[in-house]
Formats: sequence, structure tokens, C-alpha cells
Amino acid sequence: MKLIRKLKIWKELKRLETRVRENPVPSTFVDLGQVYINLGMNERTLQLAEEGLALFPRSEELRKLRRFAKKTRLNAKIKDLRSRLDRGPQPRLYRELATLYLEQGDFDAVQSLTDECLQCFPEDDGTLLVLAKARLTSFYRDLIAQDGLEAIHCLQRVIALDPEHLRAHRMLAELLYRVGAAPSAVQHLEILTSLVPDDKEVQEMLEDARRASPFVEDLETLFQRVEDDGAMATSPVKGDRGPRRDAMPDKATLNRVRDSLAQVADCAGVRKAAYIRGSKALVKGDIRDGKDSFLRIARVVSKASQRAARRMDIGTFNKGALEGPFGQICLCSYGEVVAAVLCDPGTDVDRVLAELQELVAASLCTTGA
Repeated sequence: MKLIRKLKIWKELKRLETRVRENPVPSTFVDLGQVYINLGMNERTLQLAEEGLALFPRSEELRKLRRFAKKTRLNAKIKDLRSRLDRGPQPRLYRELATLYLEQGDFDAVQSLTDECLQCFPEDDGTLLVLAKARLTSFYRDLIAQDGLEAIHCLQRVIALDPEHLRAHRMLAELLYRVGAAPSAVQHLEILTSLVPDDKEVQEMLEDARRASPFVEDLETLFQRVEDDGAMATSPVKGDRGPRRDAMPDKATLNRVRDSLAQVADCAGVRKAAYIRGSKALVKGDIRDGKDSFLRIARVVSKASQRAARRMDIGTFNKGALEGPFGQICLCSYGEVVAAVLCDPGTDVDRVLAELQELVAASLCTTGA
């Protein structure tokens, strides 16, 4: 019976492989991927998902297939490393295992594993660096002050063990600069220039940091401000970034966004309107400055909603409405972009949300995001 079942599976496999070649659509890729999964061919499943996404980059089914294939492959590696650790603990094995958990996004497992390793090997700077990466990943994603402060602590411990640790100095300098502690970032960048004098990226980073504000504030205050604002104090350091994610569109696109925002602001019942991209904002209505409570609520609520959706694994937050004594705040967000309006009770919320969605989609489309 097992032989007959295997023959049926292989027959189905050949049929689906032919269908994928002759009629490449997301559903045929997913069907073939399911057969590969049943046969335990995880590497082939991942390869198939990548091939499908090259043709259909927006297919959610293929994204799910790729995530499942990656998770299955990582689980196999984790199981192997766990068994090797049981036979004989080694710092290298702890680091490899923690890195896999980090790739999975399991930050609790990373914390537990690195704590276990540091109890046995308290001077292993590699394990501390993995923990710092986990905290940094969490901080850059959710902007929780405590994560950022713990990342600082881990990186400082790495540097205490190895004063010439290039990666730790670079990560620490970038983090300090992003939260507004440019003078502290300069100290680490100057150390880097002495260690790698020919590194042009480090030199550019140092120039950027020196041009920033020389005012020094308490780190806890700076990180808490980032959490409250829902945005970094400064853009990424020039030498360590690609295109700026929070940069405003070019002038022509900016004018179109401004016109669209004006149309939204003219809707009946709308009091304030804003288009927010990272730490920048275009506004319409009675908004005095960047500290306006409406802007702060829009940033914080959209960021918190995105974070909650990710942590609960229930999808993504794109639009919604918040009701309160102040009226209604309608939000539409995608990545770093948030469009928001404050309107009076009784306003047609569905219409306003549709307008905001058009505004966000159009701005992302014209900038190629």
C-alpha cells in the first residue's frame, strides 16, 4: 500500500511540474509546493516559492509557502544544533542556535539561550553581539525604549570585552545617532576611523554625526522620546544606508500629495489632516508644529496597531478609526507612511478612509515604494 501511495504522489508530482511550466500561476506553484512538502523536499519547496515570487511578487499564497519552507528548514537546523548542544555545550553552537531563533523572530528564545550561554561562558562577546542584534531588531521594528536601552547595554559589554570590536562600535554609533545622541556616536566613530582609516563609509558617518546637534541629553530621555513620538530623532547615518525610507517624495510628487491632502481636508467634518512619512509630515488645518497632539496620536496609534497585528500574527494593520471626546481620528498606514485626519462626530468615516487609502497608495506608487 505504501508503494502504491508513493507512486500516486510521484505521478501527481510530475503532473504538477508540467502544469507549472505550461501554465505558471500562483495556484499551480502552491499545489506543487504542497506535494514537495509531503515528500519532505523542503529545499525544493523554498526554491519553488522563490521562483514563483519572481513571477508573481505580490502573491500572498506564495509568500506563505516561502515562510513555511523557511520555517521548516530552520526547525531542522535548530533540532540538529539542540542535539549537538546536549552532547557538549560550546559558545559557537549557542551563537548559531541563537542566530536561527533570531531569524525566526523568536526573541524570547534568543534571550533564554544567550542567558544560558553567558552563565557558562560569561566572556563570549559573540553571544552578546547576537543578543544585541535581537534587541536592535526589536527596537527598530517597534520603537520600544527598553529594547533600545538593552541593546546599548549589550554592545557596551561587547566593547568592554573587546575594545576594538568593529561591528559593535558601528552598531552602537548608528543607534546613538538615530536616537539623537550624536556626540556619543562621534566617540565610537572616531575609534572606528583609527581602527579602519581607509573605510570611506565610516568617514562619511563621522561627518554626518559631527554636523548634528552637539546638545547632550540623557539616553533614557532620548529613547523614551522616540517611543512616544513613534519615530527616530534623525534619519539613518549617510554612510550606512541605502535610499532613505522616511524621505519625502520629489517636488512634483510632493505637490500631488499636497493637493490630494487638501482635497481630503475639504471633506465635510474634517478639521485636521496629515501625511506622515517617517519623521516628516505634511499638514492641513489647525496644526501648530510637529508636537501637535493629533500628529503624536496618529504616529503612536498606527505604530501600536501594526505592532499588535504582527505579534498576534493576525495580518497587517492598514486602516482604522479611533473615537474619543475629541472626535474621530481616521488612519491609513503602510510601512513608514501614515495618512490621518481628525474629524467631527457623525462624519462619513468610510468615505474619509477611502480617500486616505487613495492618498497613501498614490504616493507610494509614484515614488516606486
